[in-house]
This record gives sequence, structure tokens and C-alpha cells, in this order.
Amino acid sequence: MRIIKLTFVLFFFVQSLLAQEGMWMPNFLSQNEADMQAMGMKITAEQLYSANHSGIKDAIAIFGRGCTSEMVSPNGLLFTNHHCGFDAIQSLSTLDHNYLQDGFWAKSYAEELPVDGLTVTFIDKIIDVTPQVTEGVNDNMSATERQSVIDKNIKKVQENAQKETYQTLRVAPFFKGNQYFLFVQTTYRDVRLAGTPPQSIGKFGADTDNWMWPRHTGDFSIFRVYADANNLPADYSSNNKPYKPKHFLPVSLDGVKSGDFTLVMGFPGRTDEYLTSYAVESKKDARNPARVKVREAALAVMDAKMRKDEATRLKYASKFASIANYWKYWIGESKGLDKFNAVGEKEKYEAEFTKRINDNPELKVKYDELLPKLKVLYAEIEPIGVVKDYNGEIFNNNVELTTIAGILNQLVNVYNNNGEAAYNQYKSRYADYLAGIYKDFDAQVDEEVFGVLMDLYTKNIDNKYVSNPIQVGMQGKTGKDFAKELYSNTILKDENKITALLNGDFKDLQAALDGDKLYQMTLAQKQLIDENVSKDYNIKDAEIQNLMRQYMEAQMKVFPEKKFFPDANSTLRVSYGKVNGYEPRDGVTYTPFTYLDGVMEKYKPGDYEFDVSEKLIDLYNKKDYGVYGENGKMPVNFLATNHITGGNSGSPVIDANGNLVGLAFDGVWEGTMADIFYRPETCMSIMVDARYVLFIIDKLGGAQNLIDELTIVRHDKAVDQPNSATKKAKKTKK
Repeated sequence: MRIIKLTFVLFFFVQSLLAQEGMWMPNFLSQNEADMQAMGMKITAEQLYSANHSGIKDAIAIFGRGCTSEMVSPNGLLFTNHHCGFDAIQSLSTLDHNYLQDGFWAKSYAEELPVDGLTVTFIDKIIDVTPQVTEGVNDNMSATERQSVIDKNIKKVQENAQKETYQTLRVAPFFKGNQYFLFVQTTYRDVRLAGTPPQSIGKFGADTDNWMWPRHTGDFSIFRVYADANNLPADYSSNNKPYKPKHFLPVSLDGVKSGDFTLVMGFPGRTDEYLTSYAVESKKDARNPARVKVREAALAVMDAKMRKDEATRLKYASKFASIANYWKYWIGESKGLDKFNAVGEKEKYEAEFTKRINDNPELKVKYDELLPKLKVLYAEIEPIGVVKDYNGEIFNNNVELTTIAGILNQLVNVYNNNGEAAYNQYKSRYADYLAGIYKDFDAQVDEEVFGVLMDLYTKNIDNKYVSNPIQVGMQGKTGKDFAKELYSNTILKDENKITALLNGDFKDLQAALDGDKLYQMTLAQKQLIDENVSKDYNIKDAEIQNLMRQYMEAQMKVFPEKKFFPDANSTLRVSYGKVNGYEPRDGVTYTPFTYLDGVMEKYKPGDYEFDVSEKLIDLYNKKDYGVYGENGKMPVNFLATNHITGGNSGSPVIDANGNLVGLAFDGVWEGTMADIFYRPETCMSIMVDARYVLFIIDKLGGAQNLIDELTIVRHDKAVDQPNSATKKAKKTKK
């Protein structure tokens, strides 16, 4: 009987873990409400999202171009991650006012720093428009014909949708194109930096600790959204007022303990949970290793240069972090897929799928050829996909002059295809982007990266995918020699010359580019890849996507007992879980909490990843934690089982009562595969504890004005220390 009882306990434990999988659309959370409340949630799905009333979703916003943020005060104050605000903080930093190194705390509205081009976007409505978008579509259409009809229907939906003049519309596909939703959005364009810890806190551990646990990073930054007199979006103006949100999150001093319910709401970028075994195997064994090789070589050059020179480190800090992030991610993803035999498990699932359709004549007729066709297509697309990955990583992601050459080539094409007026319009669009590249550009670093990557490319890629200028230029030379020859004679590294040419007669720009060997090399390589790789790849990929749409449809029919959620696509989602530790490998168990003690254990004076300020050391030695500490210790980070991915960075971690208890900022390395193969044992998200955020703002930053602006709550006990934050902390019933 004890054995039977244990079996039932384990069964329900596993079912509980599996229930935590998924990134759910907030407008359909009623189907998950019972699960969430069984796990400890005390609020309702209606409080999270309501079509008719304000709720928690109204506090959540897209930050910039790819992160999440949340409103935390009635005066437009916003929390997000430090790494999400990193570009903005870097753009405001100089050697004289280095906010990355020293931090920044505005003590009044007047001291807040405008960030040019930074936006914050809220979701006003989510509307199912599947019937309108799929009108006129039938199963006899090719993938191209189907998409053409859908594109026209989407345009019609957007033209006919009711919206205010300040709102924008987006139609997004779900379930691989089986369902479509319209998102009505409002974007605010006046966003200002209100506070940031120094990167010794906000980026503590940097790339060494990235994707790793235990973690000790205070990954947060603070901005404020401004609006016009009517609380509507406006360009920056000194007359603008702090935005009044429909909802903002109270910040809890309760903290979290093992087993506590946690909810994350944000904008995850992309997942592929329903990939076939063929796709997973290709990603694990071919596509990921190709991209890892390129980034590893580029990062080695950058790291060596950054360690030698502080000015170079400041210029390349954001670029290095961006490149390193997915380099490490892909390595962890492939390792996890191997460890959990993802390909084998997918094959078992596909075998059951095949068995079920064979047992049902109606399903067999419609879906019998799906998996065999996908298997053939993935075998065909893999080799050219690897070439595409190598080429894209080198010429578009890791070498800046070839990126600039690509942009200029686009402008040339616009002029030749659409005329001078269109050229002038697009030229102004690209001006800020080019200026951003040049602002932190170092020709010496870029030249060395290019040389190393040319050696890598020509060694690993068949000559038929190497353009003639590269083959001739590399003949009898190293990549270093080839790079030196190109970089010593190119005008592309001179921002002033490029700016002058763009502001002058187009014929002068064309003549200069015609005589530039680096530009011509980039152009020749692009044309070769477009003709011999991209065309074939895009045709096969379109076929795959069309079959995957049908496979998604088929799975939902074949497995009616399974609860399906749509893959992430940068739209608003909810994931829920619990605070928990994990066992990454045999004999190793991780608890779900870290403390300031761990920061001091990792502390290395003068090391750019693990240095800390004297003030933080002093606060630690005195144990001066105020109301933010717990049993004489200062909590820093915690783990929870919420499923998050890129785009969720900065998402609020919300407790059972709807209060902010942390900010999501990373996942564990062993769980990076969760975006394509979820396993509850290792799908752990890393959160910065809200109490550490408040501690840094208050005790280190001395930004009492920001603390006073927050609504701080506490459920477990009255707060009686003589601290300004505690004077307003509210005790509420559990």
C-alpha cells in the first residue's frame, strides 16, 4: 500500500510540474485558472486580463525593441532589466559621465535623462480575427498562394479595425498559422532614465555567470514614461508629464519561499515547441555548432581587446554581451537536447501520432504524408542552412564594416529600383542606425575579427559558396593579411566620408562604392549567397512552414486530451510556476535562493565581471539591509519553474496576490532547450528579488524619492524599523 501511495504522489507531482509548461495567451487564461489557483494563486484570471476593465496586463509593456517592463507607480515609473536598458545607459554614458560604471540616480523629474528613440508599448485589446484572415483560403492552395490571400486579408483587417489615431495595429499568427489575433497597441515615445545601478551590480558576473546558477546579479534599471497633457503619446518635450498608467504593480517585501506560486507576464520572442525530430536533430548537430564556431572566434578577439583597454571595453560592452548571449545559449541548448534524448522522445511522439492517424481513415487520408515529407525537406535544407548560418553570422552579425556595406547596398538598390525620392526617404531612416554603429566602432578590432572569421569561413565552407573576390584575395594569404589589405583602403570605416557622400549627389556615392574593394567583396558574397543558397533555402523553408501548419492542426486533432499553447511570437503571454531548486547533474543539488554573501564570495577586486563598490562592501559588513533583509541576510536572486525565453527579460514576477516580487532576467544553462523541448526538471528561470532592487535603490543609490513613489506592501508582519520605506509599507491580510 505504501508503494501504491508513493506512486500516486509521484504521478500527481509530475502532473503538477507538467501543468507549468507553456506560454499562455492572457485572454484565454480562464482555462488555466483552476490549475493556477490549485498551485496557490489567490487572484482571478479576470484580474490578470479583462477585455472590459483594467488589470495587471495594463501594467505590462514592451520595452524598446525586444524586452518587457512593468509600471510600478502611478507616475509612470517603470522597472526592467539592466541588460534591457543597457543600450540606453551606454548611449548616455561618456568617459566623464560613465553611468555604466558609476550608476545613475535621478533625485527629481528634472534630473531624468531622455533616451532618444526609446519606446514603451502597451497592449490595449486582443481580438480574434481568424475568420477574417483565413477567408478564401482552401487546402488546394500552394503555400505562396495561401500566404498571398492571408496578407491581403490582414491588410483589410487593419484598414477596417476601429482604433484611435495614436494607436497602432498588429496581426500575429498563432499555432503555426492556424489562428490569428489582432493586437491594438499604444506606444509612448518619451522615455527617460530614472535610475540604474552600476554594472558591477546590474551585470555582476557578466558573461561568466550568464545562463548560470547560482547567480548574484542585480539585473534591473528604472525608467519613466512621459505623456502629453491628455496622458497620450508624444515626442519628447519639457512640457510632458509623467504617464498615468491604468494599472501599476505594488512591490512586496514578503519575498518568496520554496513552493510559492509565481506568475510571469511578458513578451517572449520565439519558441518552437512542436518541431519534429528531424528539425531538432538538425539544430542540435549542425545548425547550432555552425553559429557557435563563428561567435566563439569573434568573442575571443573582442575579449582580448576589451581586457587591455577601458575605452574599448566601454565601446564593445553591449556588442560583446549581445553576441555572447546566444553563443552560450546555443551551446547549452544542444547539450540539453543530448542529455534528455530529445530526438528519441520526439520520435516516440511521432510514432504515436502515426499510429493514431493509421487507426483513423479520415485522419490518415489528410495527414499521412506530413512527417515523411518533412523528413525529406529537413535533410535537403540542412547543408545549405549551415552555409546560410556561417554567412549570416559573419557578414551580418559579427563584422561591422560588412554590416555597413550591406546597409549601403540596400540604399543603392532603393535608388536604382525606386528613384531618388524613395532613396532620400530610406536614407534618413538608416541615418540613426549607421550613426549607432559608428559611435562604438573600432576599426582595429573589427579588422581583426574579420580576419579570424575569413580563416574560419574558407576552412569550413565549400569553395562554391566563397565569392571570387574572397578566393582571389585569400589566395596564399591568411585572413589577417586579407583583412589588412581591405581595411587599409576602404572608405567605409570613415563615418565623416560616408555621411558626406550620403548627403551629397548619389552618383558620387555610387562611384566611391564602385572603387571600394571591401564593399565590392561584400556585394559579391551577398549576390553569390542570394543566388546559390537563399533562393533554394527560402523555397524549402516555405514548404516546411506550410507542412508545419498542417502538422500543428493535425496534432490538435490527433491528441484531443492534450492542452496546447501557441509558440511564443513576441506577443503578450503568461507563464506560471513555483519557486524551486533543481539537480543539474548527478550529485549536485541547487537551492533556489542566493544572497549578498555570494556576491562577496565571488568578489575579485579590479575584475570587470566580479568587482564591487566599496559602499556595497561596507553595507554588507555592517549588515545594513534595512527592511529588505531576511534573517540577517540580503536576498539577491531566486529560481522559479516559469517558462520564459528571450523577450521575457524584464518581465515582472508576480506573487499569488498580484504583487511584484522580482524581475525575470535569465534561465539556467541546463534548461535553455526548453524553447523546443520542455523538461520540468531543468526549466528554471532566474529572477532578481524585488527586495534586492529596493535595497540597491535605497541603501546604495540613496534615491529615496523613487522608494517613496512606490506602493510597498507586506503581508506577513508589521514593519517597524525607522526607515522611510517602512513608514508606508502596508500590512495586509493573507
